[in-house]
Amino acid sequence: MPLLPTTNADGQEVIPMTEAQKYLFDLKGFIALPGLLAEEELQEIRAHQMKFLYERESLPVDERDHHGGPSQKLLDHPAVVGVLNEILSYQGLATEQCYGFRYDHTYTSHRESGHDNFSPHGGGGYFNFRGNSHIYQMQSGKIHSGLTRVVWELNEVAEGDGGTLFLPGSHKAAFPRPQEWSERDSPLWESYACPAGSAVIFTEALCHSGTRWTNEQWDRLCLFTCYDTVNSKWGKGCPTPEVIASFPEKRRTLFRGVWHGMSEVPGINQYYEESNKAV
Repeated sequence: MPLLPTTNADGQEVIPMTEAQKYLFDLKGFIALPGLLAEEELQEIRAHQMKFLYERESLPVDERDHHGGPSQKLLDHPAVVGVLNEILSYQGLATEQCYGFRYDHTYTSHRESGHDNFSPHGGGGYFNFRGNSHIYQMQSGKIHSGLTRVVWELNEVAEGDGGTLFLPGSHKAAFPRPQEWSERDSPLWESYACPAGSAVIFTEALCHSGTRWTNEQWDRLCLFTCYDTVNSKWGKGCPTPEVIASFPEKRRTLFRGVWHGMSEVPGINQYYEESNKAV
């Protein structure tokens, strides 16, 4: 049987999903993993993100990406790999040296008090056709999340601050979303509170939205990173070769080309190299 990786690119042991987390993710379409990063790590990552946003040319060439420099460890944090191994990975393309899922795209969000981006979208992904990355599949004892979003909250999100909104269960909704349930004050919306350094993971098949950030003491600073199946890509772009070259070999496999293959290596997509990368 093919082997899902048990360590990440830094040699840290992968943290598998618990049975409770699996149930909650399938039920609601999202889970929160609080407090995954220490303050020392957060300080480095925050500094890198702010420089990337506002002083990009001051960074070394191999750090000029959302996931360059100290932020690269977020790509395959042991807790994130544990979730993606369970809900996204294709075991036939996974080894101890290679992830069974791939990076799709990301962006950094820096929002001050009063900034508003309420715009509900998504939902009903269980009924999407193959070819639409926003797909949710399930059978007894197993789910597949398709396009999956990991939100790294680099500052604390307190209750009511304005974290991402979710319409729980809508990833399996059979009916169009009524307008009255789409308004900002709908009682169906759920959000979260979490300490800095938390990850919130959701299926893009779920209806979700940004909302107004209300905290006047600190800004919202977060990365919205998407992962997809190895032979599928939804978003545009990829880190530069200089950035990818700075990663450990296993981390580079997140950026291999978008294809599958039907025979032994190199005829099957279990490796990254200059001629086999996403563009």
